[in-house]
Amino acid sequence: MKDIIISDNIKYIGADDKDIDLFESQYIVPNGVSYNSYVIIDEKIAVMDTIDKRRTKEWLNNLEVALNGREPDYLVISHLEPDHAYNIGTLIEKYPNMKLVGNNRTFAFLPQFFDIKNLDEIKIEVKEGDTLDLGKHKLHFFMAPMVHWPEVMVEYEETEKILFSADGFGKFGALDTEEDWDCEARRYYFNIVGKYGVQVQSLLQKASTLDIKTICPLHGPILKENLSHYIEKYNTWSKYEVESEGVFIACASIHGNTLNACEKLKEILEEKGAKKVVLSDLSREDFAEAVEDAFRYGKIIFASATYNMEMFTPMRDLLLNLKEKNYQNRKVGIVENGTWAPNSAKCMKEILSTMNNIEIVEPTVTIKSTLKNTDIENLNKLADEILK
Repeated sequence: MKDIIISDNIKYIGADDKDIDLFESQYIVPNGVSYNSYVIIDEKIAVMDTIDKRRTKEWLNNLEVALNGREPDYLVISHLEPDHAYNIGTLIEKYPNMKLVGNNRTFAFLPQFFDIKNLDEIKIEVKEGDTLDLGKHKLHFFMAPMVHWPEVMVEYEETEKILFSADGFGKFGALDTEEDWDCEARRYYFNIVGKYGVQVQSLLQKASTLDIKTICPLHGPILKENLSHYIEKYNTWSKYEVESEGVFIACASIHGNTLNACEKLKEILEEKGAKKVVLSDLSREDFAEAVEDAFRYGKIIFASATYNMEMFTPMRDLLLNLKEKNYQNRKVGIVENGTWAPNSAKCMKEILSTMNNIEIVEPTVTIKSTLKNTDIENLNKLADEILK
C-alpha cells in the first residue's frame, strides 16, 4: 500500500484488506476495504482506534514504526464495531499503562467484547464538548449516537483542524484503488448508515461550527480537498433528497418475461426523453447497488413477477430493506406479472404504504405472462406519468 501522508505529527497506521470476501458478511467489495487507524505524536500520544483482526499484524507493525520506541498514552475509541475495535484487547496487553478514552456508552458496551479487569482504573470517560490535551494538539469530542451505533463519537483536533469522523464519510475500496469517491461512498452510506438520516443531520450541524481542513474516516481515503463536495453529498443523502435526475427500474423476474417488459419500459422512457434510466435485474446484480440507486434517483419503477401469491423474493427483500433504511420522498410506478393470478402489485403497495411520502402513480401495469401490445400501451402511459 502506498504511503498515506496526513502531517508530520499525525500518522496513518491502518491497512488495506483486498482479499475480504464480503464486508459485514453481506456487501460485495470488489476493490476491498481499508481499516483506518491513526496516531497523534505529541507530548502525549493518542492512538485513534484500532482495526479489524484480519490485519492485526500489519497494524501493530505500523504502530510500532510510528511510535519510534515510545508508548501510547491514550487509545481513543470512536466506535466499537469489531472492524475498528477488535485490537483494543491486543493494545491493552501490549501497553498496560495506556488509558482508554470513550463515552458512557462506550464503557457500557466494552465488557461485552473484552474482559478488562481494571477497566475503571484505565478508562477516561468523556462527554460532549470535553477536550483531551496532548500538548500542541487538542482533541474535542462530539457525540454522534446512531451514526451508526449508539456509542459513536467523533473527534476534532484543533491545531491541524482535522475531523476524525468515525464511519462518517467512509467508503468501500482499498486506499490504493483509483475510483470515484461518490459511487462507493454512496453505496456504503445507504447500506450501512442510511437509516439514520436525522442523526447524520445532527452531526453535520455540529461539524458546520468547526474549521475543518482534513477529514479522517475509519474507511476510505483521507479527504483534504474540496471538502464542501463531500459534506454536500452527506447533506443530500441524510435528508433523503433526490441526488440525480433519472429513473431507476428495479426488476424481479423469474423466467425473463418481467425483465423483457422492463427492458421495453427502459426503451420507452429513453424515447420520451428521460435523462437517465438505470435497470437492475435484482436476481443477478449487486443488491447493495440496487439500494444505492433506489435512494439516488427520485423516480422508481418496481417490477415483480408473482411468486407463491406474493412478490418474487428479490423484490420483497429489496422493499423490506428500503423500509428498514427509512426510504422516503420518492415517486413510484408499479409493474406486476403473473399467469393465473397476478398479485405482486398488491403486495408491493402494502410495503410501500408503510413508507413516508411515497407517491404511487397510475396506471399499475399488469402483464399476464408475456408482453403484448396492450401492455406496451400501458407501459407508455406509466412512462408518461412517472416523467411528469
